[in-house]
Amino acid sequence: MTMKAPRVSLYATLFALCWILTFVINEELVNAAKSKQRTRSVQMRQNSGVISKREDLHDGLSEDTQMDEPGAEEMAEKEKPKGKKTSEELLAAKAKKAAEKEAKAKKPKPTKKPKPPKPTKKPKPPKPTKKPKPPKPTKKLKALKPTTTPTTKETKPTRKSTMEEEEEKLLLELGWDTLFPTEPPRETEMKKPIGPDHVDVDSKKDTMTPSIKELDADYWDARHEVQEPDLIPKVKEPPRTDDPSIYLPIPEETTTTPRTIAPWYEEYDYADLAAKKLEEELERARKAKEEKAEKLRKMWEEEEEEKRKQMPLHAEPKKCPPLGMESHRVEDDQILASSMSHLGFSALRGRLNMQNSAYEEDVYGGAWCADTEEKEHWFQVDARREVEFTGVITQGRNSETHNDFVSSYFVAFSNDSREWTVLHDGYAEWLFYGNVDKDTPVMTEFSYPVVARYIRILPQSWNGSLCMRIEVLGCPLPTSYPTENDVPPTDDLDYRHHNYKEMRQMMKVINEECPNITRIYNIGKSSQGLKMYAMEISDNPGEHETGEPEFRYTAGLHGNEVLGRELVLLLMQFLCKEYNDDNPRVRRLVEGVRIHLVPSLNPDAYELAFEMGSEMGNWALGHWTEEGYDIFQNFPDLNSVLWGAEDRGWVPRIVPNHHIPMPENFLNGSVAVETKAIISWMERTPFVLGANFQGGEKIVTYPFDMQRPPRATGSDSRGGQPGFEYHHMNEETWARIQRQNEGALRETADENLFRWLAMTYAHSHLTLTENHRGSCHTDDITGGQGIINRASWKPVVGSMNDFSYLHTNCFEISIFLGCDKFPHESELASEWENNREALLAFIEQVHRGIKGVVRDVGGNLLANATVSVEGIKHDVKTAATGDYWRLLNPGEYRVTARADGYSSQTRLCIVGYDANATPCSFTLTKSNWARIQQIMAQSGKRPRLVTNTPGNTNNRVSVESTAGAAATPQNYRLRRLRVMRMRKMRMERMKGITTTTTPTTTATTPPPTTTAMSTTDASWLDLWFELDTASTQDYNFEYRIDED
Repeated sequence: MTMKAPRVSLYATLFALCWILTFVINEELVNAAKSKQRTRSVQMRQNSGVISKREDLHDGLSEDTQMDEPGAEEMAEKEKPKGKKTSEELLAAKAKKAAEKEAKAKKPKPTKKPKPPKPTKKPKPPKPTKKPKPPKPTKKLKALKPTTTPTTKETKPTRKSTMEEEEEKLLLELGWDTLFPTEPPRETEMKKPIGPDHVDVDSKKDTMTPSIKELDADYWDARHEVQEPDLIPKVKEPPRTDDPSIYLPIPEETTTTPRTIAPWYEEYDYADLAAKKLEEELERARKAKEEKAEKLRKMWEEEEEEKRKQMPLHAEPKKCPPLGMESHRVEDDQILASSMSHLGFSALRGRLNMQNSAYEEDVYGGAWCADTEEKEHWFQVDARREVEFTGVITQGRNSETHNDFVSSYFVAFSNDSREWTVLHDGYAEWLFYGNVDKDTPVMTEFSYPVVARYIRILPQSWNGSLCMRIEVLGCPLPTSYPTENDVPPTDDLDYRHHNYKEMRQMMKVINEECPNITRIYNIGKSSQGLKMYAMEISDNPGEHETGEPEFRYTAGLHGNEVLGRELVLLLMQFLCKEYNDDNPRVRRLVEGVRIHLVPSLNPDAYELAFEMGSEMGNWALGHWTEEGYDIFQNFPDLNSVLWGAEDRGWVPRIVPNHHIPMPENFLNGSVAVETKAIISWMERTPFVLGANFQGGEKIVTYPFDMQRPPRATGSDSRGGQPGFEYHHMNEETWARIQRQNEGALRETADENLFRWLAMTYAHSHLTLTENHRGSCHTDDITGGQGIINRASWKPVVGSMNDFSYLHTNCFEISIFLGCDKFPHESELASEWENNREALLAFIEQVHRGIKGVVRDVGGNLLANATVSVEGIKHDVKTAATGDYWRLLNPGEYRVTARADGYSSQTRLCIVGYDANATPCSFTLTKSNWARIQQIMAQSGKRPRLVTNTPGNTNNRVSVESTAGAAATPQNYRLRRLRVMRMRKMRMERMKGITTTTTPTTTATTPPPTTTAMSTTDASWLDLWFELDTASTQDYNFEYRIDED
C-alpha cells in the first residue's frame, strides 16, 4: 500500500500537468483559428453558391460514409492490446455498447434526410492547415456542451501509450471520469440527430478537452471550428428550390494529408438540422393556426349573413301566382306611380300585356311612362293586405314605332308606404336585370319570399323612354281570410292546365265514366298531324235525333287563349258528374240537346304557348297556326257577296240571303288545314247555336264582324232608286243612309236575336258586366251591357261567325273570357265559378224560337226545304231528316215553308216565354210546275228560268244591267217601256205555242180567255216581268225588277 500511494499521487500530478498543457495549447489554436476565420469569411460568402451545390452532392456521400466506415472507437478498440480488463473497464465497455446501440436505433435513415443543408456549409478541407466553414450567420453563439466534449478515444493508427491507459484507470477508480473527460464523444452519439424538443442545444457552453495528439501544431480537426463564440452570426437564408443535379460536382483537391472521415465533419450539422426542423414545425403550426382562424372567420361571416336575411335560403324560389295586374283583379286604385309623361301613359297603363290604341299618343298608351325630368322614379302596387312577394314580371312598351323598356331596377317593400326597405342580397342592394326588348316578358324571382303589403319597382336604367308594364307574383299568408270577391269552388273538378296528351287522357276518362252519354271523335287534323278532338254529349251519342237541336262550344282558335280550353274540359266533367248524380237541369240538357264540345281547334299553337307557361308568353306567341294563319279570320268572305247582291237588288231571287255558296276554288287557295276541317264539320252537322271562346278582353261580340263598305251616292240600298229620292226621306232614314255611306256597320237581319243571345251569356256571368273599371285596355265600350257588335269594335274580314251565319243555319257568337289570355292555374277554379251558370244558360237558348218538320202529303221528310219568317230577311233550311230550328224572340210570326216542286205553305207561329221551342211543322203538296217542266222538255223548248244559283245568267244579265243603269227619271221611264215591249213579244210567242198544245190541268186563276196551260205560262211570265208584285208561290222563280 505504501508503494501505491506515491504512484497515485504521481499519476495525478502528471495528469494535471498534461491537462493544463493541453488547455493552453488549445487556447492558442483557437485564437489562431479565429484570426484566419475572419479573413476567410468574406471568401466563403462569395463562394457559398458553388459550395452549397458541392455540399448537396457531398451529403449523400457523407451519409454513406458514416453508414459504411467503421467508427473511430471501433478502430481504437481493435488497436488496443488484448490484455485482461478490470471490472470497471468491463462496465464502461458495456455502457458504451448500450449507448452505441441506442444511438444507432435513433439514427435517421438516409432516405428520410431533410432538406439540403445550409448553403454556407463547408466541404471537407483539402489541407490539414485549412479551417472548416464558418457557422450560419443566424445561428447564435454556442458554447461547447458537455455532450459534445470528446469523451471517446481518438482514431489513430497506433495504440495508446501506457501512461494514457493508467490515467484512464485512475480516473475510473477515483470517479473523476465525469469531471475530467479525456475522450471525444462517441460517433454514434454525435451522429444522432437532435430532436425539436431539445431546448438547450444553443444555450449551453463548455470547453473542449483536446487529446494529446491534438497538441501537434499541424493537427486540425473540424469539430473545434463549429462552437467558436466569436464567429460572425449566421443569417437564415430561404431554402433553395434549385435542383442540385443540374450542377456539376467540383473535383476535390488532391493532398498528401490523410483523408478526413465524413462523419466527423457532418456530426455538427445535426444541431442546425434540428433547429431547422423546429422552425419548420413552428411555421406549419403558425399556418395551421391562420387557416383555422380564416375558416372560423368565414363561418362567422356566413352566420351573420344568414342572420341578416332572417330566413334560410331556399333551394328553389317559392312559386306563387300573379296578384292580378293583367287580369284586372288588382284594381286601378291599387296602382300608383311617381309621375307620367302625359295622360295616355299613367300608372293604370302599366299592366302586363296592356295594348295601346290605334293612335299611340291618345289616352290609351301601351305602358306606363315616367316623366324623365323627375329625379326619382317608382311604380307601386298595393296588395291591400300582407302577402309573400316572390317575384315580378316586366315588359316593355307596346308600340309600333317606339322601342322603350327598362333594363335594370331595384325592388323595395313597405307595410305603411312611408318607410321602404330595398331588397338586399347580403352585401349591397340587389340590382335586378330587366328586359332586352319591348315585347318579351322577363320573370325575376326573389331568392326568398318577402312579407309586405306594398311593393315598388325602382327603375335604374332603360332604353329609349322610361316605360314598362309589370305583373307582381305573391302568395296570400296562411292566416289570411278570403275577401268578399273570392268565390270558393263548389265542384270537385280538375282545375289545372292540360297539354295535348293530358287533354286526350281526360276526355278518355270522362268517356269511361259516362259511356252512355258521351262519344269522342275528331273533326280533322292540324298541320302538324295532331287530331282536333271533339266530345259529343247526348242521350244517344253518335246519332242525330229528329227534333233534337245541335249545339257546339269551340275553343282554342288561338293557341295562347287557353281559358276557353279549360272551361270546355271542366264542362265535360261537370255534365258527366251531374248527370250521374241525377241533376234535373243537366239531364234535361243532355236528353234534349246534342252538345258538341271541342276544346282545341289549334293544338299546334297551344303546345307552343303551354311550353312557355302562364304569363311568360307575349301577346302574340301561339296566336297563329304553325303555317301562320289566324283561324278565326280564315273563312270565306260571304259578306261582300251578300252586300253586293243587295246593292243590285238580286236578293233573294238571284242570290239567297242564307246558305250562300263559297267562291269557287276557295278551298284550293290560301286556307289553313284546320279551317278546311272546321268548314267540313259545319256542313255535315246541322248546328243551330254555338259560341267560340277567345281571350284578351272581357266582352261578348255578335255578327256582323265585318264592316260594310260605303255605298255609291247614285242609288240607295234597293239598287234601282235614283238619288233624287233621298230628298223625300225623313230625317231618320236620311241619317241612317249617311251613316252607311260613311262606312258604318251593317246589322244582320237577326240583330235583336243576336243581342239577346249575347246578353244571356254576359248577364249570367258573375263579373262580365262590371263596367266600373272599364274594359281591359280602354274605357267601357259596351255601356255596361258587356256586349257589342264586332264590326263596331274591331272589324275583321272572313270571320267564323259571319261564315256560320251566312253559310249554315248556326247562330254563333264570340265570348272573350278575360283580359289574361293565359291565366294562372290558381285562377281556374274562380273562373269556372264565374262562367258555370252562363255556360248552361247559353245552351238552353237553343230551344228559343220555333222548331218543326217539313213533310209532303205522303209523310216523306223533305230535306233542304226553305223556312222563311216574314219581316226577317234570313232563312234557314231543313236538315237531311226534314227537321228545322229557327231561333226567334217571343212574338207572333208568319212562317213559310218552300221546297222545289212543292207549293209553299204559310203558318202563323207564336213564340212564348216557355223554356221549350214552339212546334211549327209543315206539310207541302206538289205543285204544277213539275208537270210544266216535263211538258216543256218534251216539246224541246224549255223556258229560260232564273234559279237561285248565281251561275245561271241567261237573260238575267241584260235585265240586271239595265236595271242598274237607271240614273235619271228619263232613263228609268225608257227602261220600263223596253221591258213592257219585251213582255208583249214573249206573250205573242207563247200564244202560238198554246194553239198546238192539249190542255192538261184545270185553271186555278181567273183569266177566262186562256186555257189552263196558258194560265200557267202567263203566271210564269209574270214572275219575270210583272211590276210591283208580291212574292209568288215558288221561291226559286220569284223575281221583281224594282220596288216602289
